[in-house]
Amino acid sequence: MGRFGRMPETIEDYYARVMAAADDEGRLAIPIGGIPYWEVFPFEAEGLRLKRIEPLADVEEPRHGEDPGQCTCAGWGQAAEPSSIDDEVWRDDHWRISVAEPSGAPLILMLVPLAHHDFTTLPKERAAEMGQIMVALGAAIEALPSVARVHVSKWGDGGAHAHIFFFARPTQMPQLRGTMLAVWDDFLPRIPVDVRDANARAVIQDLVRTYGGRGVGRTA
Repeated sequence: MGRFGRMPETIEDYYARVMAAADDEGRLAIPIGGIPYWEVFPFEAEGLRLKRIEPLADVEEPRHGEDPGQCTCAGWGQAAEPSSIDDEVWRDDHWRISVAEPSGAPLILMLVPLAHHDFTTLPKERAAEMGQIMVALGAAIEALPSVARVHVSKWGDGGAHAHIFFFARPTQMPQLRGTMLAVWDDFLPRIPVDVRDANARAVIQDLVRTYGGRGVGRTA
């Protein structure tokens, strides 16, 4: 027992509890009222079943950039030119924003620090800046005429360099509300490049006005 009661649960105990709830094939049941029954879930629930729960992995697979020297950021530098590969659209002394390839959402942007930090290792100064940028960028995205909300997502399983996604959720389309927007995004028709660029340009101009930094690349 710890000072404040029960010790934190081990992954073995967590996994055993999950498997105790699974059937003989290692599948969990879909609860009535669960995600597949939400209005925003993109698929019909009939016939849907969850995959089998896999065994615990021996270790977590390393993410891209665990070695800072191998991370994409190693070639950036504060004076580096914007990359044509990842479509950087904004930069200041410590942060950069890039725009995603056209997809179903009106706009998807990604905010990352220039220096190599994971989300949980950001220095206090960078963390404070991140919060201010997130608020200003979110407001700029929600000012687009085709957008009602901005969804902010941090997963971090693919890369060890901090990266935060901003999804523009189309207005007056209630099916696209909430956590399923990232799924719907894969199936909605892609917006034209010029429309995406016009949206990005408007957002970045607003961000520069309210927060600072400078537009680069296609938004300069």
